[in-house]
Amino acid sequence: MPHRVAVLALDGVLPLDLGIPARVFNEACEPDGTRLYSVVTCSLGGRPVRTHEDYRIVVDHDESALESADTVVLATQEPSEHLLANGALPEELAAALDRIRPQTRIVSLCTSAFLLAAAGLLDGRRATTHWALCDVLARLFPDVEVDPDVLFVDNGRILTSAGGAAGIDLCLHLVRLDHGAAVASAAARRCVVAPWREGGQAQFIEHPVPQDTDRSTSATRQWALDRLAEPITLEDMARHAHMSVRTFTRRFRGEVGSSPLKWLAQRRLAHARLLLESTDLTVTRIATACGFGDPVALRKHFRTHLGLSPLAYRRAHNAPDQSPGASSDLRKGRRETRGAQTVTREALELSHIADHWSSCRRGAV
Repeated sequence: MPHRVAVLALDGVLPLDLGIPARVFNEACEPDGTRLYSVVTCSLGGRPVRTHEDYRIVVDHDESALESADTVVLATQEPSEHLLANGALPEELAAALDRIRPQTRIVSLCTSAFLLAAAGLLDGRRATTHWALCDVLARLFPDVEVDPDVLFVDNGRILTSAGGAAGIDLCLHLVRLDHGAAVASAAARRCVVAPWREGGQAQFIEHPVPQDTDRSTSATRQWALDRLAEPITLEDMARHAHMSVRTFTRRFRGEVGSSPLKWLAQRRLAHARLLLESTDLTVTRIATACGFGDPVALRKHFRTHLGLSPLAYRRAHNAPDQSPGASSDLRKGRRETRGAQTVTREALELSHIADHWSSCRRGAV
């Protein structure tokens, strides 16, 4: 049975953002083309919805769709004057959100984080929203730990994203969580978007496109991706780019939004995840192929960034394991729900496209 997604459209919804969940989730398919998600759009009372633009939309479902959903997405709605004045939801909306089952995953796109905060769902949790309103969200809801410097935050059951483009990242992140990197990357290709931008990436990169392309670090990034199994130092990367370490680090951070060594570790982790999902290589061989050197270092990175071991990750994504002592039922495991964290969900496949995306966009808007 497909995973049921209900998208709630409220008056003032941004039309572009409203279409993101269906566009992404409907492209997540089995190899035979069977869709893995069923997406419906609903409104309060099933009434037509006045969008942020100069037209209304008609939906086929009312808020009762929230009761049977496995994931509920609150499409982007700018906070109303009523909400900004007293931090409270309208009664009809509060009653609709109360219909969501306790185990249902809840996602906000952009400024709909204000709705989750007003409902008390973000109390004591990390969350994000569009960078321009992060200060407002923090002042209005002091019990929420607002992070303005990320694309999305995954708290397990409750997830929040930054601006519109970050909604695409978050939906692909959910596909990746549910079905692995290969399915998410295929969905991204069909949507013609980058398959990955990590959740912890900054919303806004001040100088994403170098004025002098000859001084860009993109060639060095590709050079490093082609040599992940080899030991690569910051000095090696700077030398390849014909820059001093200081200049290279500054330009790299300006283009990508993170330090060179952090970026390299993320790409190695992405490659390890892809190999765990798609091959039966042992953890030792994967550690070597990804440049971690030994399985101990690989396990440390998995624990730090993903909260589980490489073998647990493999079990969760139904990939076979051939390492010594592996049990015969490794394909049965599923991913455990993790605590609050902004998680890195990468696929090495098409990673050069992801780099281009990071370099050319001005952040999540």
